[in-house]
Amino acid sequence: MRAISFRDDLTVREIAAPQGLAPNAFAIAGDVRPEPDATDSPYGTGRLVLMHDPEEPAPWNGPWRIVCFAQAPLEPEIGVDPLLADVAWTWLTDALESRGAGFHSASGTATKTLSKGFGALAAEGDGAQIELRASWSPEGAIVPHVEAWAELVCMLAGLPPGSEGIAMLGSHRSPRG
Repeated sequence: MRAISFRDDLTVREIAAPQGLAPNAFAIAGDVRPEPDATDSPYGTGRLVLMHDPEEPAPWNGPWRIVCFAQAPLEPEIGVDPLLADVAWTWLTDALESRGAGFHSASGTATKTLSKGFGALAAEGDGAQIELRASWSPEGAIVPHVEAWAELVCMLAGLPPGSEGIAMLGSHRSPRG
């Protein structure tokens, strides 16, 4: 996983894996066009954890499990779309399928949040955010799964596949979400 090349718009780094979920785990974080010296991007961010447990926990239906998180701020008009959560989940499954990343036992949630600032935060205006938390058991090579996660993070941030180097749509998104 350390040798995977990602698009220039996505900065990926290794992070500490959560403890206690599996005997072996490896984790990465990705940020879409982060500002210099910033830890999170105002455009979108994600985390991916690859876990291995030779005991093959029943919910996993195998020895490997991937857990991912991806979130991005949205324009408030997009945040009210009733199909937004369904679209976010479909982007994940489509990205996995387009790379031939076999998987089973998938589960997850897509959460959309709308917010409005008041008082000292009123100047920030309205905001919206989409967040996807998912897990699945991979089949075959791991690299296509990591590439699919990277595509998901970029798509949630408004960067569809093949858009490397193109200006971001909605770049005035509120980082508050």
